[in-house]
Amino acid sequence: MKKIALIVATTFSLMANDIVVKNSCTDVTTTVQNLKKIVKKKGLSVFATINHSANAKMVGMKLNESKMVIFGNAKLGTALMQQDMTVGLDLPLRVLVFTDTDGRVKMAYRDGSWLADKHVLNAQKKIAKINRAMDIFTTKAGQCKKD
Repeated sequence: MKKIALIVATTFSLMANDIVVKNSCTDVTTTVQNLKKIVKKKGLSVFATINHSANAKMVGMKLNESKMVIFGNAKLGTALMQQDMTVGLDLPLRVLVFTDTDGRVKMAYRDGSWLADKHVLNAQKKIAKINRAMDIFTTKAGQCKKD
């Protein structure tokens, strides 16, 4: 019963923070590789991949496997920053790929509405474009390969 309550509380907490969490049917490394390939194919730049679990290990701590892919589209990002320079605090986009406490691989990212809610923007179409792209990228990155 406690586990169900925790899952429900976590789901509402994540929704309140505009965080989207999806399952991946592949391991963390494969999901990250898939995501980077998809992003590059769409003409976006991959700026960095941060290995949180490796960083934890360097300081003698343990963390489930966790990598963050940071990527973006300079044209779209620049257009948003022209409206409100502080958008640069939340760009480029990022997806966290991690193994949860139950051993399942997940992908997490912020819904684009976060940008509109936290910054002075008149960019509904651009935010919708970000949301569509993030949904497509993560769905494809976490798909199982067909035999």
